Amino acid sequence: MTLPYKDRRVVVTGMGVVSPIGNSTGDFWNNLVNGKSGIREITSFDASDFDSRIAGEVHDFDPSAAFPSPKEGRRTERFTQFAVQAGYQALQDSRLVLDQEDRDRIGVFIGSGIGGLHTTSEQHKILLNRGPRRLSPFMIPMLILNMASGMFSIYHRLRGPNLATCSACATSAHAIGEAWRNIKMGDADIMFTGGAEATIIPLGIGGFCAMKALSTRNDDPARSSRPFDAERDGFVMGEGAGVIVLEELEHALARDADILCELVGYGNTADAYHLTAPAPGGEGAARCMQKALSSGGLNVEDVHYINAHGTSTIQNDLCETQAIKTVFNEEARRVAVSSIKGATGHMLGAAGAVECVSTIKAIQTGLIPPTINYEHPDPECDLDYVPNQAREQSVKAALCNSFGFGGHNASLAFSRFQG
Repeated sequence: MTLPYKDRRVVVTGMGVVSPIGNSTGDFWNNLVNGKSGIREITSFDASDFDSRIAGEVHDFDPSAAFPSPKEGRRTERFTQFAVQAGYQALQDSRLVLDQEDRDRIGVFIGSGIGGLHTTSEQHKILLNRGPRRLSPFMIPMLILNMASGMFSIYHRLRGPNLATCSACATSAHAIGEAWRNIKMGDADIMFTGGAEATIIPLGIGGFCAMKALSTRNDDPARSSRPFDAERDGFVMGEGAGVIVLEELEHALARDADILCELVGYGNTADAYHLTAPAPGGEGAARCMQKALSSGGLNVEDVHYINAHGTSTIQNDLCETQAIKTVFNEEARRVAVSSIKGATGHMLGAAGAVECVSTIKAIQTGLIPPTINYEHPDPECDLDYVPNQAREQSVKAALCNSFGFGGHNASLAFSRFQG
């Protein structure tokens, strides 16, 4: 019998990461809490003519372990390869034995903010230089952003709910929130959910340079992404993927799963304000955080940590700070806040999921990851940003924020699991 909506609890039972600071959850976390930056000069193409020549690239990546064959791997875009690998890690971490499960009750929600930009760019060159008959028959299946979710479900024959979210930098947080909602509603027992991105190519870097959105601190890459710092000058592009396994509590207990934490709340709002700028005062972000707290039955006093969106841009960091003050009032300066984008760069559609992994690890370990490169306090950004060094602190509950162009806001509330 399916429990009523309010009685169905959702827990996290597995995680996987591909990132600029490690291609496994363990390596990612160890490098993160040790303050390592994954931002370097771009190596995948000659960026000498670009205003921003730095990025958080994924290195030493081998997708072969997650694909049925090398041929299958070659027929998928880099962002899909990242997603399939992170999903495979999450599957292994969860200790699920899929042959013992009802695959009709297992779903996949993996999104991407942009999708197959590399394929789009390369195939356009072929069209212009060699004509339409030389386009690849795999062009469309490689570039469409739903293929990360689709291919993972195909490889593992998961026939439950399946979709791909796209809400810019809030993409994977929305995927996780909507996966949570599907389990709460009784449509699935298990969901693989997260996001992937791979846009460090000339077209991607060039487009964000044209917007004047990227840091131009090219002479000091490791210190270029500086969330909440007074000398921040833009974000730094990152790439990779994060996937977590969400599971209905009774199902997880029945198979004696290792429960990492509980996902208790989700907020989803729109700024309805501007193409790229956040609403003044972080109004939409504040409503989003409040919804996550309310749906999770949490008070501000329960929250010990906020994993901030913290992009290292002037507007985002200020508006997010203002939003936290609106929601937490006098508690705002008590709660620990940090952004991991100083280490990873901004992974766009993958950011929310990877940052959820770091939030979950903080709850598990009692270790809050630092905001690296925080050296010059901004009088307008005056909260406790856990500067430069990880902090030992018990975390009962935490929020993870993600905000995207177009005014898309998502907040997820996690708590320590209590049976």
